[in-house]
Amino acid sequence: MHIIGTELTAPQLHALLKLRVDVFVVEQQCAYPEIDGRDLLPGTHHLWIEDEHSSPAEPTIQAYLRVLTEPTALRIGRVVTAPDARGRGLAAQLMKNALEIVGDADSVLDAQTYVEGFYAKFGYVAEGPEYVEDGIPHRTMWRRLR
Repeated sequence: MHIIGTELTAPQLHALLKLRVDVFVVEQQCAYPEIDGRDLLPGTHHLWIEDEHSSPAEPTIQAYLRVLTEPTALRIGRVVTAPDARGRGLAAQLMKNALEIVGDADSVLDAQTYVEGFYAKFGYVAEGPEYVEDGIPHRTMWRRLR
């Protein structure tokens, strides 16, 4: 597993964006601006798990998430697992590492409704009504520790 701040190599960034587009845009059929300008902001942490057989020149990302710094909380987002790596607990492993970064700060995420239970295992509580984003039902979930 790699925990990286803003220092991404070009192959790493390409592999991360490819996985996110493959799942969120293609598989989930959501046409939205995946490259949102937040990946290279100071304070952004990228966490991912690479296939053990991938090379630095062509990394194969199996699971990924990012932690963003926002004015009132930290935000966990873009939690994604490659289709062929699902069911192995990789997202849970990344969430545990993300919570080490979050520490005792409040944090928020926007969960696709069908995975609310997954995030609840990490102390997140749904707040507010369900809403539809890019054709998929979501709920905002908070982990408030302050």
